Amino acid sequence: MIMRTLEVALGDRSYPIVVGSGLYADLPRWLQLRHITPAHSLLVVTDSSVAPHYGKRVLTPLESAGYRVQMSVVPAGEASKSLDQLSRLVEEAIRFGMDRDSAVLALGGGVVGDLAGFLAAVYMRGIRFVQLPTTLLAHDSSVGGKTGVNHPLGKNMIGAFHQPELVLFDVDTLATLPERELASGFAEVIKHALIADADFAMWLEQHHEALLRRDPTLLTEAIVRGCAIKAQVVARDERESGLRAILNYGHTIGHALEAATGYRRWTHGEAVAIGMVGEAILGELVGTARDVSGFTRRLLALYGLPVTLDEPLSDEELLTLMRRDKKARQGEYVFVLPKGIGTVEVKKGVEERVIREALRRLKEE
Repeated sequence: MIMRTLEVALGDRSYPIVVGSGLYADLPRWLQLRHITPAHSLLVVTDSSVAPHYGKRVLTPLESAGYRVQMSVVPAGEASKSLDQLSRLVEEAIRFGMDRDSAVLALGGGVVGDLAGFLAAVYMRGIRFVQLPTTLLAHDSSVGGKTGVNHPLGKNMIGAFHQPELVLFDVDTLATLPERELASGFAEVIKHALIADADFAMWLEQHHEALLRRDPTLLTEAIVRGCAIKAQVVARDERESGLRAILNYGHTIGHALEAATGYRRWTHGEAVAIGMVGEAILGELVGTARDVSGFTRRLLALYGLPVTLDEPLSDEELLTLMRRDKKARQGEYVFVLPKGIGTVEVKKGVEERVIREALRRLKEE
């Protein structure tokens, strides 16, 4: 069995990240190490794509260990990150008899993790939860305690910081992940490399063929390295008062693209990939970086990710959405821009004319 562990260091709220294969059989032991015992009821939140593959693999060992468990299934897709689904889950939790000692288990990708985590954050003013990510993309979203749902006017506008008790990532779940979703997940892995580890970026370039073949040892290594970067940033800035904003590289443009197309044109990772290229171009235009966009394009393209904006979206609509970005302050545009491969900075007051030029190049190139 392959297994690697690391920690998100948050003092008395620190928690482990466990990555490897064949981990679900040992889930009860990991829960008990976090003081979630069979005396505590568990609500497993998952989606309609994940439940048929992994629902029983999670439920069976828990029930065998004496846990009282219920599974709630939401429709697969970004549309489930909604207040309507949250309300339904709250009702199910109440009817199941969940109390303040109960825990929520998020079995799925980023949508399930965000939704189930937000449920745990607001139910009875906060109960414990565990992340069981089943997509590569969720190696990012499952770490750090950001939870929430979308609003039609913006992504992740309703949410809370609520750290999990444990992140347990069984890489065996990636075997059934569609190729497009696997590629989407690599966008966030690449993002971690581009913001903090140039050697990791080169490693991803070197090993792209084996990683796309889903080699479990290399996947574990990639996930651990990506999670380690995320964990270090979160430990230094849990609530995004400064440094943690760098984790949003590619997201200012990416979130605008998602919202402008109703979350239907691109996956999250695809939108972030386009966003990283756009923000690399923007970094070159404002002078924070040189010769970054070319490498960014090549690396993302190796993983089958889009690197141009080929949708006829107006600059005005995208700029309006970017002004609503959570990093924006006093009407100023704020971007995470590269200084080089493996290093970025938060840039305030980027001029609108420069953003328009970056969007023009992103569409043409």
